[in-house]
This record gives sequence, C-alpha cells and structure tokens, in this order.
Amino acid sequence: MRKSADPRPQSAVSHGVGLAGLAGLCLWALVARHYGMDGPHAGLAAVAACGAPMVLWSLIVDKVHRNASTGIDWKGAPRPWKDVRDISLVKIAGLWATWLAIAIFYCVARWYWDGNYRFSMELFMAAAPWLLALSIPYVLWLDRRLIEPRDAGYAFGQWVIGGAAGAPDMREVANHARAWAVKGFFLAFMISIVPGNFASVVQWRIDEAFSHPVALAAFLIAVMFMIDVCMATVGYMLTMKPLDSHIRTANPHLAGWVAALICYPPFVLMGNGGPLDYHAGGAEWNVWTEGLPALQWILGGWLVLLTGIYAWATVAFGIRFSNLTHRGILTHGPYRWTRHPAYLSKNLFWWFSALPFLALSGSLTDIVRNCALLAATNAVYFWRARTEEKHLSADPDYRAYSEWMERNAPVPRFFAWLTGRKRPVEGGLQPAE
Repeated sequence: MRKSADPRPQSAVSHGVGLAGLAGLCLWALVARHYGMDGPHAGLAAVAACGAPMVLWSLIVDKVHRNASTGIDWKGAPRPWKDVRDISLVKIAGLWATWLAIAIFYCVARWYWDGNYRFSMELFMAAAPWLLALSIPYVLWLDRRLIEPRDAGYAFGQWVIGGAAGAPDMREVANHARAWAVKGFFLAFMISIVPGNFASVVQWRIDEAFSHPVALAAFLIAVMFMIDVCMATVGYMLTMKPLDSHIRTANPHLAGWVAALICYPPFVLMGNGGPLDYHAGGAEWNVWTEGLPALQWILGGWLVLLTGIYAWATVAFGIRFSNLTHRGILTHGPYRWTRHPAYLSKNLFWWFSALPFLALSGSLTDIVRNCALLAATNAVYFWRARTEEKHLSADPDYRAYSEWMERNAPVPRFFAWLTGRKRPVEGGLQPAE
C-alpha cells in the first residue's frame, strides 16, 4: 500500500484504549440489566468497569508508562528514598493543602449538598482517608523515579510552606492551582450525573425501546450519553504520570475558563429558564413528527448518529478526557475530520432536536428569540473552541496537527471552500498567536 505523502501526525492515544473501556462498560451494563442493579453504586461500578480495561490496555499493550512524556526513568535504579524525602514532604504538603482548599470550596458552595451532587460529596468523604494515606507512599515511590521531581506540585508545596523550602516558581504554582481547580470542579459534576445516566439505560425496557422509532432513538441516545459520562469521569479521575495521562498544562486564559464554566452548573446559561434558554414556546422533535413515522425514523436516526459522534469523541480520549487541559494531542477517531467533533455534533443535535424555528404558540417572537438564543449558544461553543486552540497552540505537536487538518480534514476543507479561503500547503501555516 502506498504511503500518504502527507501523513497524519501520530495520536497520543491509541484506538484500543477507548475500545477496551467501551467493551468493559457494555459488559457491565448487560450484567446490571440482567440483575436489576440500577442504584448509584452500580453506576460507580460502571466507571470502574470501563476504567480498568483502559488502564490495563494502556500499560500492557501501549506501554504508556515508558513514554518520555511521563518524565519517569525506568532504566536506572531508583534514588534512595532519603535523597527525595525532603522533596516528597514538600509535595505532600502541597497536595494535602490543595485537597483542603477543594474541600473548603465544597463546604462553602451550597449547591454541592443538594440533589445529585450529594452523592459526589458522600463519595469524596469516604475516599478522603484512603487518599491521604495512599498519597504518602505514592509520592515517595514516584519521586524516586522521576527525572525531575521538582515539578508543579513541588512548586505549590514550596508556596504553601513558605521560605523554608525555597522560592517557588510562580508559573508552576499557577499551573498546579489551575489543574486541580479543573479536576475539583468537573469531577464532582461528572460523578453526580453518573448514577442517573447509568440508571436510565439499565431501567429501560427493551420491548418498549423497540416499540416506536421515537422510543428507540431515545434509548440509543441515552446509551450514548451513558458512555460519554462514564468515560469522561474516568478521565478526570486518572490524571497520573505513570499512565502518561497527567495534565501537562491547564488553560491559562481567563476567556477559556469563562466560556467553559457558563456551560456547566451552577453557572450554566443554557438551562431551563436561563438567559440562553432556547425552548420557550417550543417543543422537542418528537412532538413535531408525531404521526409521521418515516420522518421519525429519519430524524431520529440523524440524532442518534450525532450523539454517537459525540460519544465517540469522548471514547477517543481513553483515560485522558478533561476540559481546559492539555494531556496529549489526539489525531485519531473523529479528530481526523474536525478539531472539535464533540462541539460540532452537540450543536447540530440541538438544532435538530429542539427545532427552534417552530413554536407551539405560533408566535413569531418565540421563533426569532429561540433561534437567536440557540445561535448565541453555538457562539459560546465556538468561543470555547478558539480558546482551547489558543491554549494548545503553545505545543508544536498541536500546531502540526492543526496544519495537517487544514490541508486534509473534510470539515476544515469544507469551510475553506465555503469562505473561499485557500488551503495551506504543507508547512505553510504559521504558529498561532
């Protein structure tokens, strides 16, 4: 077979990682359905069921722990523990101070103790003693093998302790704080929605799902959302250097944080009654297609396809999914077609599921308002995409990927054709500002 003259840059994650996790999750879902296990702990077990195969694949098949990007030296003998003791104690102090700050935030922010979030808080409280105990041998073990143990965690520990440990690198301190802010905020949210998404699949009666095209579409969409939620939760949990899934950098741009946070509770603007709620006076697609089975099959199938692409975009990350962070550049799966497959499919899904250009009230005002607000929601995600690109463009690997996409990927080429922009030749793009 003739090799391409313009090969796609190598992806930081293999196809096998996500597929292994998907297989484990599907197997557990079948077991849970058979035995009627639909409680919150069964949902948590689903996260483990997809996480464990991904870890095993990463270590045994891909051997990610051997990657140079881990910063770990596996060839030489580990340092004597006494040589890294002081460094490790500083890092442990910084880590515990980080967890304390997150715990205080959880206590102060009252929404963490209502509704689905309570399950997250109960889980964190149960896990806290174990994490505190295990962090000591883990940090000591890792520091003995790191080529440079004085990393962002060490800088944050220096800052916490003060002058006794030396002057910290404030850029590393800030990166540590941002990385843990991402993990603390999003992990609590993801865990809170795991039980509901898992139960929605386990509780669904198969005969009911296949009774009508709308019901089948709803069931398959629920399955896709369950996959997305469980896989993403694993990603937020497993930010570890031995798995090469650690956070290289967290987005340093304020605009990136604002654009992301307004898409999630409690700051979400697109929810019911929110400033960007585009549902007023409208109805979902099943209402408008009632009595039209052919249209229900077509539109329902299209929505399932869009949700499938959305879930696939998360599966492609394997154990590295996370908002607002750089954990390696993906170039495989749907990321061969567009740099933002999840955003593109999600926003298209909203247009075809909400049909904002139709209104039960018959009010032209509702139609114009809903279309305008959904367009504004699309603009928020375009903004998110641009801030992510600005962050990742500091990495030459991402610039190479972005340039390759402009030359070869169908979505960027389509928009280049649509706008009359010429496609760049190989090596012709300049690094993003």
